[in-house]
Amino acid sequence: MSDTIFSRIISKEIPADIIHEDEFCVAFRDANPQAPVHFLVVPRKPVPRLQDLTPEDAPLIGHIHMVIVKLAQQEEIAGAYRVVVNSGAEAGQSVFHLHFHVLGGRPFAWPPG
Repeated sequence: MSDTIFSRIISKEIPADIIHEDEFCVAFRDANPQAPVHFLVVPRKPVPRLQDLTPEDAPLIGHIHMVIVKLAQQEEIAGAYRVVVNSGAEAGQSVFHLHFHVLGGRPFAWPPG
């Protein structure tokens, strides 16, 4: 596994407020939340960026999206929330282990950033 902060959270080397884990992914609250509800969903498979996914990863990504839906309900933001993936340094990605930000609990503007 690649050595990122997320791989270290997945392996329990670094503590995190984990709200979900299964054989495919781990979800935990963001350490620097940008909304009242802000958590990350991270695949256990160390994929650096969105563009590094392969067709074989389609079931994994589908699973992650279903986990996001479940957790949005659990966190009581199912009525309105945003899912963000930064892919590449110029897009704001700072940890090169694919991760999905889920934010809710406040209004959001468009366009972001």
